[in-house]
Amino acid sequence: MTDSKLMSNRAPEPVGAYPHARRVGNMLYLSGVGPRKRGSKDIPGVMLDNAGNVTNHDIEAQCRSCFDNIRAVLEDAGSNWANIIDVLVFLTDMKRDFATYNQVYAEYFAGEGKPNPARTTIEINALPTPIAIELKVVATIDAGA
Repeated sequence: MTDSKLMSNRAPEPVGAYPHARRVGNMLYLSGVGPRKRGSKDIPGVMLDNAGNVTNHDIEAQCRSCFDNIRAVLEDAGSNWANIIDVLVFLTDMKRDFATYNQVYAEYFAGEGKPNPARTTIEINALPTPIAIELKVVATIDAGA
């Protein structure tokens, strides 16, 4: 059985000692993916004061950036968006952000020709960097990849 650690050269660098994904057989398990951009400390949709404290955030911008980062990891690992089977979403403010997140999620995941994976969304107090959303994804890899 294939068991390998995978790193994307397009997704943001991990903030800890972990790979972007692990492949086991034809299954791909992504580590938590946030909205940061590779090679930058800037986070789309995050407004900080001079002390580095979050003053506001744009959940739509963060969602779109997360989804783009996930697509990069999937593609660099030999999978694709249509192979997503499970999504675990962490939000830091469910009351404020769920409706917008759900709307953007539907654009990316619902409809003709798009995956309709299992999904769980939970609220947590904080994430490791000043972000408001992070996704953990499980996907398949086609047998020929």
